[in-house]
Amino acid sequence: MTTGFIELLKDHVSSIVLNGETEHLFEKDLAIKQFLPILLNIFKSKPEWLESLTHQLNPRISDLFAGDPAVKQQLFNQLGNNMPADQLESTLNQTIAPTLSFLETEAGSANPQAIVHLLEKHSASIAQALPTWAAPVLASMGIPLLANQTLHQQPSNVETPQYYAQEEKKKSSWLPFVIFLILAAIALFLYKACTNKKVDETAVAPATQTVSDQPASLQLSTGANAEIVNCSIFLNNPSYLDILQKEVKQIFNHTPGCGADTSAANHTEFTDQDTIPSVLKLIKGVPNLSLSWIGDQVSVQAANAADADRVAAEIRNLAKNVTVTTQQASDVNNLNTTDDVDAAITSANTSAEQALSSIKTDNVRALDVATALNLQIINFATASSEIPEVNKTILDQAAGLLKRASHVNLKVVGHTDAQGDAAKNKVLSQERAKSIVDYLVAQGVDPAQLQAVGMGAEKPRADNATEQGRFQNRRIEFEVLNTETGVVRAVDEQGVQEK
Repeated sequence: MTTGFIELLKDHVSSIVLNGETEHLFEKDLAIKQFLPILLNIFKSKPEWLESLTHQLNPRISDLFAGDPAVKQQLFNQLGNNMPADQLESTLNQTIAPTLSFLETEAGSANPQAIVHLLEKHSASIAQALPTWAAPVLASMGIPLLANQTLHQQPSNVETPQYYAQEEKKKSSWLPFVIFLILAAIALFLYKACTNKKVDETAVAPATQTVSDQPASLQLSTGANAEIVNCSIFLNNPSYLDILQKEVKQIFNHTPGCGADTSAANHTEFTDQDTIPSVLKLIKGVPNLSLSWIGDQVSVQAANAADADRVAAEIRNLAKNVTVTTQQASDVNNLNTTDDVDAAITSANTSAEQALSSIKTDNVRALDVATALNLQIINFATASSEIPEVNKTILDQAAGLLKRASHVNLKVVGHTDAQGDAAKNKVLSQERAKSIVDYLVAQGVDPAQLQAVGMGAEKPRADNATEQGRFQNRRIEFEVLNTETGVVRAVDEQGVQEK
């Protein structure tokens, strides 16, 4: 099962809007979750607003309800959850811009029609996420629900009785209110029925069942010699996890296997998971390739675009129920110019931002944060420990997550290349790691969650004889400690491994 469109949007928006927030976090997160499907219905029905709001520096909720203050207040009453009105309005205001950005990225265009097509494609998940009470709010604005069937659509071929026609104008202003009362009564009835049912079931059930809300995922990357340099599996299925571990060890001759997270929050299976061993055999021997298999979504990246296209095509032939996409990755072995370096940094940092945005704010996991942070490239200037500006936004995202996960401890490890004095290099690597820690602390992360370590040139990732190799060796890496389990995992060139 894959993470749905509306869930991805919610995670993306919440990570931005709630970053740095300290008050009413639960209420704000819930308000965002309920407001987003309403906002998407508005955008689908009024695509002209997409272009208008995109050109505003700070789009506001009041722009959507300029002519309907009563409807706006009705919306606020439902979303408030005892939150101060000014904080609610500020939260909703901040929600609009990242929503527009997400839609443009997913649609591949800022064109309103492209975004409308995207919304129609995901109408089912949007309709499912829409709160029951939202129907009359949208009806009051003359906006139909984003689904194949609406709750308020009147049959066009039914003749209207004369009496009703005479009274229609009088009743029209009351219609949304009446519908709201009806839907509220239905919702209350269903809630009580479900509550009673749950009480009865609890009395006879031998145990409670933990709900899995994280799609099963496999992340695997190969290096310049087609060896595994990173592998992690998130799966709540010990028997199939054991199968995958054995396949990885045998196919790639990779004794450590993959780092694994078997917590109950993970789903118990992948889509078309029986094809994964065959897919692993396809990847064997392909250098500089990354595979991301999350639920029913598969992404293939490679330094050589032809490799990515070939592997993706063969995966499509094997796994009929997954969506396979390709993307050419930056090749750090071919960084011959400044432009090459800049392109590699931009690509890596974008991947890190996207990975951090995909982490659920109510279920922050150590391996997720470390894996995402290790996607970035922190390219310090020569002999400097000053953090490049391009990396600060990534660290801001990470800080927002770490503040919500006090159980996650993070070790920041600095590395250098082998040029120059070894002792000075070790000091420099320590200073660079400490600058990362100091920055995170300045953003509000508890210092007790962080530790800076300098390794100097002791653990190279590549050959120090080439500029490309030295570029890879000058790096920051992250290790994490989950204090609930006491397990330390390093996420580095050898994969995700327990210590």
